[in-house]
Amino acid sequence: MPDAAYYASSANSPTFTKSKLPFSWPSIPNPIPRRYRRRLRSKFRSSQSPASSITYLETSFNPSDTIRALRKHRWSYYDGQYLVLIILAIFSLSISEAPGPILKTAAATALLAALLVPITRQFFLPVLPILSWVFLFFNARFIPAEHRPHIWVKVLPALENIFYGANLSNILSAHQHVVLDVLAWIPYGLLHFGGPFFWAALMFLFGPPGVLPVYARTFGYLNISGVIIQLIFPCSPPWYENLYGLAPANYSIQGSPAGLARIDQLLGFDMYTTNFTASPLVFGAFPSLHSGNAVLEALFMSHCFPKLRPLVIGYAMWMWWATMYLSHHYAVDLVGGGFLAAIAFYIAKTNFLPRIQPDKFFRWDYDYVEVGDAPSAGGYEYGLTVLDTDFRNDSSDEWTVGSSSSISSGSRSPIGDGESSSWEGETLASQISDSELSEVVIR
Repeated sequence: MPDAAYYASSANSPTFTKSKLPFSWPSIPNPIPRRYRRRLRSKFRSSQSPASSITYLETSFNPSDTIRALRKHRWSYYDGQYLVLIILAIFSLSISEAPGPILKTAAATALLAALLVPITRQFFLPVLPILSWVFLFFNARFIPAEHRPHIWVKVLPALENIFYGANLSNILSAHQHVVLDVLAWIPYGLLHFGGPFFWAALMFLFGPPGVLPVYARTFGYLNISGVIIQLIFPCSPPWYENLYGLAPANYSIQGSPAGLARIDQLLGFDMYTTNFTASPLVFGAFPSLHSGNAVLEALFMSHCFPKLRPLVIGYAMWMWWATMYLSHHYAVDLVGGGFLAAIAFYIAKTNFLPRIQPDKFFRWDYDYVEVGDAPSAGGYEYGLTVLDTDFRNDSSDEWTVGSSSSISSGSRSPIGDGESSSWEGETLASQISDSELSEVVIR
């Protein structure tokens, strides 16, 4: 009789079960044999500290992990960035005339698949702003001329004379030589396109965990802002003044390689002439994104590697000279692009960018990460990196602006200057709940 009463009460009591997705994703087998994965994992972990989960890279191929991460994600107003990117994508698709609908659908499907699979999501998610910028830039040529604003031909030359007393671009390009052509071609025609990948690799390997996603997003939003300004405020570059003077411009005028045409002649094949002639933004002189990208790269590299500051600043100045020597930008364009990059960098640095630790060499040496500007004296708050987050199963932090690994904001090292680190017992990487942590503090 007691057993019957027990089972009756159990039948009427509510039961709580883990919620399941209404559908199941087919599991994709890992191509690496299990025994080799275990050996590599054991060898790799033996050289890591117990707190190294902040440097963990996702290896899952299961899309349900992404769905789970989205369900756990704590949404904030920073997630409004994805609404902006969706609007830009819809606008670009609505005006795009090429490629055809089949290729557009295939590209969109491939991107969604990359965002759904965890191992690729961790790379494609921070790159979304860059992809949106490229998509917007190359489809700008399809905007009807009747819907475009007036082209400003005299504004930039006038500002050039007001600020500097002369046209610096014309002065620098007046004396041409094959050696100067090559020196200008290297940063403007080569490093501008390959440099971001090189800087990104250095930041990923030797910078603090989380710096690369912040760099990617900042780079993308800087270029999106620049293209939008160029569309709203179209201005003619120096080569237009050299060819047509200050005559009014219209959108039927083709672009020009300017000084890069001499590089094509030197190399003996068409590397720039056709591409610059068919430029999607012929009158996108202000601001200069060549300048903006170079300044942004110099600021990020100076932050991550202070000893390289003279080198990267020299690279930015080299880029400035090359753009004026090749007659692609006025000096005022360079200042505008650099100013826009400085704003983007300091927004990222104040809110999202991890702080470096001079005693760390590789990203895998970091045991904790601090984000944003250093707090004022007496205003420290502990925000330890991994108190209650399972990094191997929860990637919800990837959807935020900050980084692809959980990071603390406004925190300092949990180990004082006069204390030594002990990895016995609970560590930064231990999975402790808030209640358990409070009990430990009370004790």
